[in-house]
Amino acid sequence: MNEMTEMLRATLGELDFDPAMLKARYLQERDKRLRGDGNEQYLEIKGDFSNYVEDPYVEQSERAPVFDEVEIAIIGGGFGGLMMGGRLREAGYSDIRVIEQGGDFGGTWYWNRYPGAMCDVESYCYLPMLEELNYLPKHKYSFAPEIMEHSKNIARHYKLYDNALLQTTVTAMIWDEADAKWVIETNRGDRMKARFVAMANGPLNRPKLPGIPGIESFKGHTFHTSRWDYAYTGGDSNGNLHKLADKKVGIIGTGATAVQCIPHLGAAAAQLYVFQRTPSSIDIRNNRETDPAWAKSLEPGWQSRRMENFNILVSGGDQDEDLVADGWTDIFRNLTGIAAKTASRKLGRRLTESEKMVLMEMADYKKMNTVRARAQTIVANEETAEKLKPWYRQFCKRPCFHDEYLPTFNRPNVELIDTAGRGVERVTETGVVVNGREIALDCLIFATGFEVGTAYTRRAGYDLVGRGGKTLSQKWENGLRTLHGLQTNGFPNCFFLGFTQSAVTVNVPQSLNEQARHVTYILEQVKARDATTVEATLAGETGWVAEMRSKARMGEEFRLECTPGYYNNEGKSGNPNGFFSFAYGAGPLRFFEILKEWRASGTLDGCAIQ
Repeated sequence: MNEMTEMLRATLGELDFDPAMLKARYLQERDKRLRGDGNEQYLEIKGDFSNYVEDPYVEQSERAPVFDEVEIAIIGGGFGGLMMGGRLREAGYSDIRVIEQGGDFGGTWYWNRYPGAMCDVESYCYLPMLEELNYLPKHKYSFAPEIMEHSKNIARHYKLYDNALLQTTVTAMIWDEADAKWVIETNRGDRMKARFVAMANGPLNRPKLPGIPGIESFKGHTFHTSRWDYAYTGGDSNGNLHKLADKKVGIIGTGATAVQCIPHLGAAAAQLYVFQRTPSSIDIRNNRETDPAWAKSLEPGWQSRRMENFNILVSGGDQDEDLVADGWTDIFRNLTGIAAKTASRKLGRRLTESEKMVLMEMADYKKMNTVRARAQTIVANEETAEKLKPWYRQFCKRPCFHDEYLPTFNRPNVELIDTAGRGVERVTETGVVVNGREIALDCLIFATGFEVGTAYTRRAGYDLVGRGGKTLSQKWENGLRTLHGLQTNGFPNCFFLGFTQSAVTVNVPQSLNEQARHVTYILEQVKARDATTVEATLAGETGWVAEMRSKARMGEEFRLECTPGYYNNEGKSGNPNGFFSFAYGAGPLRFFEILKEWRASGTLDGCAIQ
């Protein structure tokens, strides 16, 4: 028995699968789904499709245009905007304005009101500022209405409704060099100025549609899941979609959103057709109500400790205790450096790099075998169960956790229409064509997600015009160039929160909170120096771009072996706006350390204040 085999047996036990056969199957399934158009297969929602982004939740309120000045404008009222506003309030800033497209705060939780919507990261970590508001979620994984209400409570707590402009979409941002302020124009006729701007648009804010031939010809009812039409379906976010009782409903997409809403559609519709190109990985959710005794035992600082514990574990680090202990931490314990450390302890020696890579791959195969076995166990029809099995590595797509999705396919009124990786062929006036079969529908729902991998300005919906009239799209046409993902040369007093060359974390609000604290520190430095502008230097952004490249994460080989999705630019390499081109390769732990070290130094290296 060679050392590699010994190592694998010591850590994983006897392998009950053939790794070579699994890898071949993964590549075969990938090849079915490869297409030449990549992200271009999706339609930009504009023009004839603009109704898919209209707000169905509130009536448009009338107001007079605003022509004034504020010290700080925050674009976006989701978690990023809320935490940016909250940290600024804590630092004593009063002249703040949040500009938000939706009719209220909440961001993705304002738009995503589909039945069954819930967070897939533990709510005690995911919902921001729980201790600041003295609030504890009702469940381990909160449902959308509670998250939306918590968002509104943050806005109330920090008085962010004061001076806010809701139901307002920014249409232009132009740097006024003479006045050293940003001029902001909106769809409501506003033209205001702001000394500083924080872009908290969010990474998942612009819906997308599949570019299926004939999509515009369907005469039945359609909507995107981020604009759920309860007037048509009846019910609410808890389900009870009673108006679908006599309807034939189709849904395109089987990602995280579809996994949550399909059980409610299946329970209500006369007939539900689920159109699948690629199945999701569906593991156990095991949601439960918050334990009152546990809640009473919490001590001050509990949330930050819990968030830190979770972030370390899901970033490949080790902890004496797993405070969250859920599907996420289970995956990372088995598929990251923690597994290698466990193997080292068992073998009494350090693993070589090649041994680590083989261990991760074998552990991945083993884990995905359990996911596929779960589908086989739960779904009664063998053919359907087989089609619901995901054949790819765990992190080729975002893992899903749900306990009602797979059982839904045991309902007699639910049919999985697997497209063998090709997707829907075309849409007709009366339905959808797949594999040469036309399926008549009353309603077609698009669970096709949001734009990822397109240019920042396309997702924002407008361009920024910086010094000398240079636009942000011109600046970033060959890829992002930033300092710590937050500032870019030529665009003074402008900060970018989110996934722009920063840490990509499982628990996104934690990253947003770190960014908000960092921006607040920079603004305090501007104030302390009685200055008017702050800007990344060319040297600063060049240094950070070099650091990004030197720590490039998830190698090209791994990404290209994955089934197409937004993680790998729909199977195409070389996209400068790709999801992982945004991510700092050394991981969130090191990224947060870099920000803290930068602040502690006090030198503001790579950043000019004048």
